[in-house]
Amino acid sequence: MSHVATLISNPAEPAVDSALVARSARLLPGAGEASLLKPGVAADIPFDGTGIADMTALTATLREALAGQPVDLFVQKGDGRRKRLLLADMDSTMIGQECIDELAAELGLKDKIAAITERAMRGEIEFEPALRERVGALKGLPVATIDRVIAERITLTPGGRTLIQTMKANGARCALVSGGFTHFTNAIAAAIGFDENHANTLETDGDMLAGTVREPILGQDAKRSHLHRLREELGLGAHETMAVGDGANDLAMIRDAGLGVAYHAKPAVAAQAAARIDHGDLTALLYLQGYCEADFRAD
Repeated sequence: MSHVATLISNPAEPAVDSALVARSARLLPGAGEASLLKPGVAADIPFDGTGIADMTALTATLREALAGQPVDLFVQKGDGRRKRLLLADMDSTMIGQECIDELAAELGLKDKIAAITERAMRGEIEFEPALRERVGALKGLPVATIDRVIAERITLTPGGRTLIQTMKANGARCALVSGGFTHFTNAIAAAIGFDENHANTLETDGDMLAGTVREPILGQDAKRSHLHRLREELGLGAHETMAVGDGANDLAMIRDAGLGVAYHAKPAVAAQAAARIDHGDLTALLYLQGYCEADFRAD
């Protein structure tokens, strides 16, 4: 079979049952026997897509058939699914929060700062000036507060460690690239197992935050540059790479990756990414690559 359609639900709410798989298979030309990647959670349906000129239209038809079901769908060629390089955003992707919003909460400014963050992530305002404005509001916050915020307010997104450990066990390199801050990425990368991490640096004045961020700011162009740098260092083709994120500053790397994934993303990002995960956890990125639950590693 030349192509495969993958159905994915959240492991906490299994929704990929036999009836749903059968209904989807009937819409696929020459569909073969489905492969259960995890019973109730994810399945691959191979099919003959050689004569289909518009996979977008087929995907739309499948999505219409799945309407109302908490199930993600992606259609792709069957060959070359496993990736050897992953670049991942941190805030609202590998963790459940926006770090700058949680720092602002310590000063009673979370609602104000979160509103700016939301607009920047939707692409409604430029990322760099928005970051400078938000960091400026943090001036005078004790640096020691950051460790407490990480311990008390930051949670890892379900499936994240399994995603990274499984890909690394299969020879992939994994990089955390964030428009957030190194204080956070260093800790999160270590907890999940990333090979490297890159982010912005908060400048300090003694033991307080200075209210400034070191220039140049790591935004979407820098994220894309890290993708190309690592691809060249590893001697990989574009098709061997994957990028995942949720905000407008992730779009450049999502577009340039062999498989760009919008994860529980802002509408503009979801509309432009090759793949979108609206329901699944981060193990969905493994199912997209054809891994089954028996392949998963968590340590």
